[in-house]
Amino acid sequence: MRQGTFQWMKSVNKSIILNKIRTDAPISRAQIAKETKLTPPTVSGNVKELIEQGIVKESMLGESQGGRKPTMLLINHQAFYVIGVDAGTAMIKCILVDLSGKVIQRSSRKLTTPITNAQFLTILKDCIHAVMPASPSISDKVIGIGVAMHGVVEVETGTSLFAPNLQMTNIPIKDQLEKEFDLEVKVENDARAMALGESWFGNHDLVDSMLTVNIGHGVGAGLVVDGKLYHGAQDIAGEVGHMTIDMHGQVCECGNQGCLQTFISGPAIVRRAEAQIATNNQPLTAAEIYQSATDGDENYITLLKDTGKVIGIGLTNLIHIINPEKIVLGGGVMKSAKFILPEIRKTIEARALTPRAKQTAVTITKHGDDATLMGAVSLLLVDLFAPV
Repeated sequence: MRQGTFQWMKSVNKSIILNKIRTDAPISRAQIAKETKLTPPTVSGNVKELIEQGIVKESMLGESQGGRKPTMLLINHQAFYVIGVDAGTAMIKCILVDLSGKVIQRSSRKLTTPITNAQFLTILKDCIHAVMPASPSISDKVIGIGVAMHGVVEVETGTSLFAPNLQMTNIPIKDQLEKEFDLEVKVENDARAMALGESWFGNHDLVDSMLTVNIGHGVGAGLVVDGKLYHGAQDIAGEVGHMTIDMHGQVCECGNQGCLQTFISGPAIVRRAEAQIATNNQPLTAAEIYQSATDGDENYITLLKDTGKVIGIGLTNLIHIINPEKIVLGGGVMKSAKFILPEIRKTIEARALTPRAKQTAVTITKHGDDATLMGAVSLLLVDLFAPV
């Protein structure tokens, strides 16, 4: 699907109706009108167009309320497809999904440093081409590409302003991908995209505010309020990994000293293990640390528990600043959740200011390694389904 077609499909009323069908299907036209406050003719006219466009389909007859049985409406999840991209620090991962989030195709490409902007963009395009359907019957139904990029992203222009772990600046991702693929492209910080994906696909019920924190090679966060991402004045909201914890601490990839991520990121945990525990001078991996803890090694168990305490302190600070209704954690570090999560919860309970703040819900994403990819997908879906 080309860019102009996607824009033509979007309107406030269509988005309201689509989202109502998405969340409450099967649903009748009369129910939509009643619950959205749109007039019945407005609902009927827009539903007719949505059926013609293939995104909505009629289904079984509903229960009669005294007259004839109403025809129910459903989203046709195979009507359109979206490409999601997770542009991380060591790898680019791509998926092709239908409107329900079902993965149709995957691809990945490794990144090595040092790397130039041109090299990065070439690898990015190659990874996307690998999931682009060969069949026109499907490729013509791709409505866009969502890119979750680590670091600071200027959302309006889709530019990666600063990717600290790759030491790159000013990458024109949106511009280059729209020229290459002639599709709608949305670019977002990876942690913020993950937050939107959790709001969209995470089955978290209706929460007014949700904070998602991604703890892996780096540390980032995203805040969703009333279903919308919060970006801040200069698009750097959520860079919690760069909160200064120790003014005289280790130098971070961003150039500052003592950032939170120098304590709790995957590489930080490995560094502490090598300095405090390992005796054979052999490099460790995060997986080895987790396995040693699982095998009962108290040194590694203590290391992970201490990491949980530090994360808990960071989250308590965020609770005091943002006061989210729910916190969702993801990223590679949270694969050690059985050691880390109890300490996080205990630390919040000990340090938060009020009884209700102490009970802030903290959970782990159910999407695992796909959490950021699903966030990238949601950048397009929310633009289609949510009111504009």
